[in-house]
Amino acid sequence: MPKGRRLNMSDLIHLNDQNFEEFLKNSDVPVLVDFSASWCGPCKMLTPIVESLATELVGKAKVCKVDVDDAPLSAQKMGVRGVPTVIAFKSGEKTGTVVGLTSKDKLRALVE
Repeated sequence: MPKGRRLNMSDLIHLNDQNFEEFLKNSDVPVLVDFSASWCGPCKMLTPIVESLATELVGKAKVCKVDVDDAPLSAQKMGVRGVPTVIAFKSGEKTGTVVGLTSKDKLRALVE
């Protein structure tokens, strides 16, 4: 990745109840999903970390965002009880979870 690369709209993928499961099943790389809400303070603090990670992991993993208010079924199915919750998936299966505001290093380790 070129140094100073900026976030492209395609780096951070927005998912909802209609495309969530299919996206996970069809991904050929690990997927990191940030379940958040627009009204959540810690979620807003986590957003730049997630966006930066999305750019950093292009080609290695897909980084996604799910607004729990727009995708309540996906959040419920994944057992999300509080936001932010970040879940890693590999081959459509959950491989790890972090709840609450966390560091970029912890999120990177979750998906790698």
